[in-house]
Amino acid sequence: MFTRSLDPAQRSKLGAQYTSKDDILLIVEPVLMAPLRREWEQIQVKARELAKQRDAAPTTAKKLRLNEELKSLVMDFVQKVRSMRVLDPACGSGNFLYISMRLLLDLEQKVSHFCNDVGLQPFFPEFGPWQMFGIEINDYAHELAQTTLWIGYLQWLHDNGYGFPSDPILKPLDNIKHMDAILAYDAEGKPVEPEWPEADVIVGNPPFLGDKKMISELGEAYVQLLRSLYMNKVAGGADLVVYWFEKAREQLAARLLQRAGLLATQSIRFGLNRRGLERIKETGDIFFAESDRAWVLEGAAVRVSMVGFDVGQEQTKWLDGKPVQNIYADLTATIDLTVAKPLAENAHLSFIGTQKSGPFNIDTEQAFNMLSAPTNAEGRSSVDVIKKWINADAITSGNPNMWIIDFGTNMSLEEAQLYILPFEYVKKNVKPLRDVVRRKGHREKWWIFGESRPGMRRAIAGLDRYIVSPRVAKHRLFAWADVDVVPDSRLVVIARSDDYFFGVLHSFVHELWTLAKSSWHGVGNDPTYNTESCFETYPFPWPPGKEPQDDLRVQAIADAAKELVEQRDAWLNLPGLSEKELQKRTLTNLYNERPDWLDAIHKKLDAAVFDAYGWPHDLSDEEILARLLALNLERAGHETP
Repeated sequence: MFTRSLDPAQRSKLGAQYTSKDDILLIVEPVLMAPLRREWEQIQVKARELAKQRDAAPTTAKKLRLNEELKSLVMDFVQKVRSMRVLDPACGSGNFLYISMRLLLDLEQKVSHFCNDVGLQPFFPEFGPWQMFGIEINDYAHELAQTTLWIGYLQWLHDNGYGFPSDPILKPLDNIKHMDAILAYDAEGKPVEPEWPEADVIVGNPPFLGDKKMISELGEAYVQLLRSLYMNKVAGGADLVVYWFEKAREQLAARLLQRAGLLATQSIRFGLNRRGLERIKETGDIFFAESDRAWVLEGAAVRVSMVGFDVGQEQTKWLDGKPVQNIYADLTATIDLTVAKPLAENAHLSFIGTQKSGPFNIDTEQAFNMLSAPTNAEGRSSVDVIKKWINADAITSGNPNMWIIDFGTNMSLEEAQLYILPFEYVKKNVKPLRDVVRRKGHREKWWIFGESRPGMRRAIAGLDRYIVSPRVAKHRLFAWADVDVVPDSRLVVIARSDDYFFGVLHSFVHELWTLAKSSWHGVGNDPTYNTESCFETYPFPWPPGKEPQDDLRVQAIADAAKELVEQRDAWLNLPGLSEKELQKRTLTNLYNERPDWLDAIHKKLDAAVFDAYGWPHDLSDEEILARLLALNLERAGHETP
């Protein structure tokens, strides 16, 4: 109710989300309650033995001594529970604190009932809202969190037959701090890290706000101050949630905290965000994680990760509901692929496509009108700047007839003006938008793409075709594009034109590596192919450019890849089908169905790639990844620094 009552713009700015009880329990149980429950189980065994000895004692003195020993054993634990301090540093309406409080009250009550069972005096629970600490920046949420705790406490007392406390019932709770959890200012107005309340355990769900949205939602000045303040701790391009992980890690490293459990989007496992988890591993350890959990946010299926960490004391580790020996920074337990190195041999081959940063794309009719118009100034042909355009949807769903106006990487304004109709179109449709953007280069060179990718263009310039793959897609698909087609930023471009290289990329071995090294799209469950982590770390059968062209293994991969493309194209463009039926023939639908003929071709391709590596064909996924990692590290070790 609290989340929905917020203004949508304010909700977006805060990254505020509602977390269900089931999700909260997934974090709170292993992080807060598990150590207490384990200790209580051990104490009960000792206590029952003491009670047995007391009841069988031959003298009153011995009975009294054993009873005091029993009482001390139990009440020391009670005092430990009563003194627990729980902090949620982004508490919102207080749901994490509310559930944590009820669990601790339940445990204290269990101990009281146990006292009655072993002949000790039961007691009134003394744990309460005053042990729950929170930080919240929103005025409404700050007030609501206090009310949530009091109502929850009163409900618990009533439900368990303890009546109600004395008036006033709702007392002030100054332990819920109204402040910014990650940025404060000293007496001189300089930005400083705020001090968090002392606590034994931190649990919570910090804001979901990605790196690219931070400036638009929080303001450029705030984000610059934040990144400057945490410059040596949090990567500049990290998501907002990473700052909470780093603050909790610092509290642990300073021994001001025992354990922490935080929820984040799945992006915490990848790229710059993962550096936060790597720092946690450097000064402590991860003992609990849910690596990939569906989580509904305003009707959209978001993938989240949950992470529990400490200074390395917890020896029992659980990942995705199963006991494991170790949990690595990418929230896996089998092979630590985070140690894979970028390979120099793979450099300058993979790129992100161009980013328009404006409506440069045009439809087919507009393109033909410009191409068929009278010659431009100085005899310039519009063919120079009117080009075919391809994006991710064209690969997965099939839409080849797209066009774009492309003035290259550094064409001057004077030269661009010579192309009369294309220039006028861009001036009318793009310039007004670029005049008001933040980036100076985009404002001043408004006729050029925001990211024109000169390095990519140089790499593919000498080729007749190049390889493309959607950066985010359900299936890892690769396709060919003619060299004069302009690729969009949602595509990965591979600067190779040979069937062999295409075949290795489309093999199961490469797909398995990319799935293990991919980040995952925030909404939905589609992996993102990153050039740095997926391509540049992948050890090909031979270093790129050093393939033995006369080797039969190279030819076998090339032949299988060529057959794959030919058969796919034939299926996509089967003669005699209606336009409606052809629209259903997309690569996504083909790989969703994966008919026998397609599966057979891929098995043929996979076998050829296994042969190129010199590996058996029946390796498990884990064995394949282990061999690839070993090959990566071997190649990286041989490279000249």
